[in-house]
Amino acid sequence: MADLLALIAAACFALAATLQQKGALGVGDVSLKHPKSLLKLAGQRMWLYGSGVLLVGYVLQAAALDRGRLSVVQPLLVTTIVFALPLGYWLTGQHVGRREIVGAGVVVVGLILFTVLGDPAGGKDNASADEWAIATAIVSVLSVLLVILGGRGAPARKAGTYGAAAGLLYGLSASLCKPTVEILDASGVGTMLSSWEFYAFATAGIIAFVVQQVSLGTGRLAPSVATTSVMNPIVSVLIGIVLLDETLSEPTWHKVVAWVGLGVALGGAVVISMAREPDGEPDRARPEGPAHAAAPA
Repeated sequence: MADLLALIAAACFALAATLQQKGALGVGDVSLKHPKSLLKLAGQRMWLYGSGVLLVGYVLQAAALDRGRLSVVQPLLVTTIVFALPLGYWLTGQHVGRREIVGAGVVVVGLILFTVLGDPAGGKDNASADEWAIATAIVSVLSVLLVILGGRGAPARKAGTYGAAAGLLYGLSASLCKPTVEILDASGVGTMLSSWEFYAFATAGIIAFVVQQVSLGTGRLAPSVATTSVMNPIVSVLIGIVLLDETLSEPTWHKVVAWVGLGVALGGAVVISMAREPDGEPDRARPEGPAHAAAPA
């Protein structure tokens, strides 16, 4: 059930990103330096639809984390890029060529290997505040560096680096979601609202959401979603293993093949993120759909 919920959540995240990008195409440049550009998004109907779908995805993801291991649920969200490719082609005229299609196939194969042979077990629901503080500091520093790097590049580079920063923060937020949900199940809403885990989870998620909007606002859906989908599970799996003591199944060769499978899946997402438009940078104002998309190579 956790696996199914995670896959449905991934589909919701893909649809949400596509709709939000469609809304952002009518706004112009979206930048952290100009907060008003972010506020303009709220006036775009498609962007609001996408935000609603995103909330549904969050709920499904939380339900999956409540039922499954962090190291299983989060890697399945890499399939977001697989769902995003056809949606981007039909809704915002994104180019989908051989490189993107092959990359999507590699993602699926890698995830099958990881989920079937990895089968993480054991672990705990929470870690100490000091351990969470260290993890949060590391993720925050890396995210800031990526945002600084992305602010100085071309649209494709900006989409990828901002997407990666959002993925890091989403991974941290998802990791904190697990203890938050456990507190809710064990002690109720009041105790959850008085816990630091809840506010850390919400803060990381909100900042990730804002950064992702800038990434999507570049008009490059594939690198934006791909890098977000890559960094999210990397952070979550590392936190699951290092902080929550989750372990992959025995024998040892299962672990080796599972890690190889996860690496293959992430590599497929990277391939998609590095794909280029056949005629250079895409026109940002192409919200109509496949009629304005380049035909698959």
